[in-house]
Amino acid sequence: MTMKRKMYELTYILTSVLADAQIAEVVKRVNEMIEGAGGTIIEVDEWGTRRLAYPVDKKRNGYYVNLYFEGPGTLIPRIERALTIDDNVLRSLILAMDKSMVAHYEANKAGKKAAVKEKVESEKK
Repeated sequence: MTMKRKMYELTYILTSVLADAQIAEVVKRVNEMIEGAGGTIIEVDEWGTRRLAYPVDKKRNGYYVNLYFEGPGTLIPRIERALTIDDNVLRSLILAMDKSMVAHYEANKAGKKAAVKEKVESEKK
């Protein structure tokens, strides 16, 4: 029996006191956890350090990471548990994407590719 794979969006905030190498290690560990449990990473977007809307654990800044992945629903509790246990993660949120969200994501991605292609062609002239 095959498990149904859905597309998910995961956003998590790391404590800003981590060094660049430590941040890279945590991002790598999260990605490997998803892939090791049968998920497929589609896109990872590191937003960088930003000011939080309100203090979390007495911290005012955090390093934001947003990623899109596909996987079975059984993967989600494992990811949530691992992120909750990790002291470097201040907050995390996983959203199951419905058809309209997936369509919006794909249209946005196609629009970005077209804009980059247009910019490159205009620079050649």
